[in-house]
Amino acid sequence: MLTTTMTQFADSSSGLGSLGVDGKAFIIQLVTFVLAFLVLKRYAFEPISKLLEQRRKIIEEGVSLGEQMKKDKAALEAKISETLADARVEADSLIAEAHDAGRQAIRDAEEKASAKAAVIIKEGEERAVNEMARARKKLESEIVGLVSDATEVIIGEKVDAAKDAALIDKALKGQA
Repeated sequence: MLTTTMTQFADSSSGLGSLGVDGKAFIIQLVTFVLAFLVLKRYAFEPISKLLEQRRKIIEEGVSLGEQMKKDKAALEAKISETLADARVEADSLIAEAHDAGRQAIRDAEEKASAKAAVIIKEGEERAVNEMARARKKLESEIVGLVSDATEVIIGEKVDAAKDAALIDKALKGQA
């Protein structure tokens, strides 16, 4: 039946035959094309389409991974910025503490110096008082010696130590 249809198709002067197309050759070419298409579909198109699908998936994964890396990078940059800000705050705090500690050390040194100066002044005053007391005693003993000499000259006799002390006390009480 196929052959009769082909011969009718080729012989007809009104169909494709009038255009110069051989119906028999056309059918053979069509069958060859369909067979070639089926063979290619099974052995070439399917593996190629599977390979293309795998590549598409790999590319999608790469794009997805790239987007995830961008998100991770943004999060990491935010964390780095936050850490740097915290470090800046901590450094400023440490610097402020160091300044405060330095000021306190200066205040402590000034207080110690003040206290030491006060002690030195007090010691100096005590020394001055002691020196004045020594000088008075020395002056008194010199005055006693002079008074004794003057008394001896005035009275004309030698006065012993007990009489001399009594006379000096009497004279000093009279002035005071």
